[in-house]
Amino acid sequence: MRLTRALVCRPSPNFADGLTEGRHGAPTYAVVKAQHERYCEELERCGLKLTRLSTDAHYPDGTFVEDTAILTGRGAIITRPGAESRRGEVVSVREALVELTPWLGEIAAPGTVDGGDVCEINDRYLIGISARTNEDGARQLSAILASNGYESTMVDVRGIPELLHLKSGLSALEDGRLVAIEALAARDELRGYPLVRVDHRESYAANCVCINGRVLIARGFPVFEGALVKLRYDVVTLEMSEFRKMDGGLSCLSLRL
Repeated sequence: MRLTRALVCRPSPNFADGLTEGRHGAPTYAVVKAQHERYCEELERCGLKLTRLSTDAHYPDGTFVEDTAILTGRGAIITRPGAESRRGEVVSVREALVELTPWLGEIAAPGTVDGGDVCEINDRYLIGISARTNEDGARQLSAILASNGYESTMVDVRGIPELLHLKSGLSALEDGRLVAIEALAARDELRGYPLVRVDHRESYAANCVCINGRVLIARGFPVFEGALVKLRYDVVTLEMSEFRKMDGGLSCLSLRL
């Protein structure tokens, strides 16, 4: 399915006040803005028309817009983020999506779902159960997907400490392959899918984005980049240093439909 639109949210000046484990230092706002603009430019080069949401200092994590909704070929599901400080982010996203796609449902308390825990592969959804997505939320999401003709499988990643979300270590490519870190590659839930394995030294690169025949990956991971090039993917590398400092990846920065 060819993608045509994307929602993005400009980083707020207080971006550094967002949630993070702080393993890579503090971000520099001028560099954050430049990296985000470069990301947006690349989305446009991939053929996407952008809807840019305004920044809101109440939500310094708001630029990680992926966590606020699940987009399917039939419409949008509004999430309930696992971090209480982020739940207000869904308001502006809901308003924007009303103009773009049907609304299929919304996750309700006590359920929580972050979009970063949901990976679509061939009209099937892998739903991560994590520190941010709980079992109740995963069941609600699975039920909404089923009522709209989609299958789903839950993948509990709570025992993998390096994963904030499922998609911190897993991505889908357009030809049915999955990109997976070593800690996920042997999981039964991934059985049957051809895999591109990511070495543990380059695990951050596993969060990549496929858009209309191109694969966007974080810059600085030559082994993974080489593996994709060998498989004849059209690879684009983007600098993600400042978003990594806030535990974010490439997929986090947009909602694509």
